[in-house]
Amino acid sequence: MSIEGGPILTKEDLEKEIDEGLKTEDARDHRKLNPVERFWAKLQPWFESRGYMLRPRYRPGWVPSWEETDERASLDIEDWISVNTAKTMDAVRIRDNYPVMLKAIWTHVHPYEVEIAQYLSSQELRSDPTNHCVPVLDVLHCSTYQNLTFIVMPLLRWFENPRMATVGEAVDFFRQLFEGLQFIHKHHIAHRDCAAQNIRMDASAMYPKGFHAQRPWVLPEPGLPVAPWYHRTERPPKYYLIDFGISRRYNPGNGEPLEPVILGGDRTVPEFQGEGKYSPWNPFPTDIYYIGNVIKIDYLERYTNFKFMQELVDDMRQEDPSKRPTIDEVVNRMEGIIRSLSMFKLRSYLIERDMTPAEKCQDIAGNFFRQIFWVVRLLPAIPSYRKKKS
Repeated sequence: MSIEGGPILTKEDLEKEIDEGLKTEDARDHRKLNPVERFWAKLQPWFESRGYMLRPRYRPGWVPSWEETDERASLDIEDWISVNTAKTMDAVRIRDNYPVMLKAIWTHVHPYEVEIAQYLSSQELRSDPTNHCVPVLDVLHCSTYQNLTFIVMPLLRWFENPRMATVGEAVDFFRQLFEGLQFIHKHHIAHRDCAAQNIRMDASAMYPKGFHAQRPWVLPEPGLPVAPWYHRTERPPKYYLIDFGISRRYNPGNGEPLEPVILGGDRTVPEFQGEGKYSPWNPFPTDIYYIGNVIKIDYLERYTNFKFMQELVDDMRQEDPSKRPTIDEVVNRMEGIIRSLSMFKLRSYLIERDMTPAEKCQDIAGNFFRQIFWVVRLLPAIPSYRKKKS
């Protein structure tokens, strides 16, 4: 029996309920919970019993707080904000009001995710500063649905929001991303989906008053005021890899691992194209391609400042996976790149390729005065970088 005394449900039951609801209900009507939201609201009392509280919208007896206002005014009301995914939900830990993210994992679909995430978050590994895997704070096994487990993680933020201001801030991101992948590869784990959508940052220092999980530019409080924030140079974030749903941990004594093709968020992997999609591949070089492609798409193609990364990124994206560098080689080459960059280069403002001349002048001028302020405060050009001892 489930926690509510009813029958134990399945993933298929939930999907059917949501699909049928979406066909007959207007999901744009925020006065009512949509079919996905009802899934979360049904579990709210159970989450509360386990020490976590969802937003007021999902608590028993919720009545829209804007009932006496018009729809336009409701846009600035916190409980007007809805969600449309049954995969994740924001909450707070009751004992200290700490913001968290709940992730639903169907263990018959992703049988290794909880185990790998817990291993990477174990006390021994979590204390390693090179560990950039999202911490698992708690694991909740749900009895209402068969094979459903929730992992509790800190509330993180999209790694590019807000946009980076300087070359040094981006270099810090590259360095941490490489370091994080090196950590999991050292522990014989291939991520297998470390594309941009699975990279986040802990921005708690950048946003000292917090931010709303669904509207990250505002505070999670009545009226939704704009959230004050600091640049990365002022308050460096730590970047994290998330989502180990298709990750695997290997025994190094068994030789080179070979896995059948499984597609993640980045569908451009060369070895997965054409006839290659029918062959097994070593997932570790594929991880190298993924993070190289993140830098290519989000930095080399978007900004004019990153020619110094071109050769390394090209090597990481080699069509032949056997020609790609290992993550240890990537990290070593990145250290050499960092040593070659001047202070002027690192403090340079990021110039987008589609900027107009007027926009460039305005942004560069603003960055010039900001950099003077940061230099006076002795803030390093690469926010969290500490030079390795030779």
